[in-house]
Amino acid sequence: MKPGYKQTDVGVIPEEWEVKPFTQVTDLITCGIAATPDYVSESRGYPFLSSTNVKEGRIVWSGYKHISADLHRQLYRNNPPKKGDILYSRVGTFGEAAVVDVDFEFSVYVSLTLIKPGKPLDSFFLMQLLNSEPYKRRAKDQIYLGGGVGNLNVDVVRRYPIVVPTLSEQRAIAGALSDVDALIGALDQLIAKKRDLKQAAMQQFLTGHHRLPRFHGEWVVKRLGDVGVFSKGSGIKKDEVVADGLPCVRYGEIYTHHNDHLRAFNSFITPTTAKQSQRIEKGDLLFAGSGETSEEIGKCIAFLGDEEAYAGGDIVIFKPVDQDSKYFGYLMNHSSIASQKARLGQGDAVVHISARNLARLELHLPPLPEQTAIAEVLADMDAELAALEQRRDKTRALKQGMMQELLTGRTRLV
Repeated sequence: MKPGYKQTDVGVIPEEWEVKPFTQVTDLITCGIAATPDYVSESRGYPFLSSTNVKEGRIVWSGYKHISADLHRQLYRNNPPKKGDILYSRVGTFGEAAVVDVDFEFSVYVSLTLIKPGKPLDSFFLMQLLNSEPYKRRAKDQIYLGGGVGNLNVDVVRRYPIVVPTLSEQRAIAGALSDVDALIGALDQLIAKKRDLKQAAMQQFLTGHHRLPRFHGEWVVKRLGDVGVFSKGSGIKKDEVVADGLPCVRYGEIYTHHNDHLRAFNSFITPTTAKQSQRIEKGDLLFAGSGETSEEIGKCIAFLGDEEAYAGGDIVIFKPVDQDSKYFGYLMNHSSIASQKARLGQGDAVVHISARNLARLELHLPPLPEQTAIAEVLADMDAELAALEQRRDKTRALKQGMMQELLTGRTRLV
């Protein structure tokens, strides 16, 4: 062991750091009201937060309900959440911590634990500690599955061993990690803005409301069945998927892993299974033949690669003729087409859509050169988004490495 360090219940830490039970370094650890209250309108009540309002180290001030002033006063009188306190998720989502950063009054549901740090702890340091991988694992390992719903018992949280550096070092660690959080937050905001711009561009260009320069030809109305040929995926059961082999697409992956274009494969099959499956070719469109929501019904991706690949059962394959497949990948998921697919689907809980009904989709199509130009504009926006998302993901990975170094004392800032 390196000089100046010691072995503890939470691992090797600097000698001057302490490890204490959570209850010794906090003034209160409790959960919100257990009974589901009667909700009221925003104008008549107070915010009532649940575990869904704590995400990635921050409180999400949207999507919450409101409770009456009388009930709020009763709850707030006993355990008022104050600025600097910590909300820690314990039901539904587990082990997500965020510091209360507002001065207005609100109450919390049973799915949240309210933690009031004592004088030995900096609130933002404690939040980072609870959001670190070791404490996330601790929370996951301690979940109690009762009544089909996971529950992180408050008594379990109270027994957490908490690493306590000096207050000055806590603040230095929290400040360094908060700077990275701010960068991640800025990237998230930029990504959201770029996504909104892409959606606006799709709305303008895919409907002809805005034309790219140099294009003035008339758009034509066609049925999907008039501009290509349908075929059907086949085979590929769940137990036929292997870790390495020939790439394939299973229908559920179309709406869980892909958007507009097939950029990477998630499943693979053996050559033997491939002989019983339907091969796809460059330019094919793959439609999910069933779904549970309007977004899933007939969700489409365009396959633009050259590799040997296969489509599983319940995938409808469409090969456009004299059309731009990249453009169709965007068009087939546009709201004007999605609403038609929702109407043409058949079934209740799970809705199916057949090649016959997909063939009835009504399209407003520009000439082929304009299709290609529009697709390239949208693809450029996708590439910019992908680069930003990759940068954000790398920054998140960097933060994880920093947390491992700073919260264990391997790297010292003071």
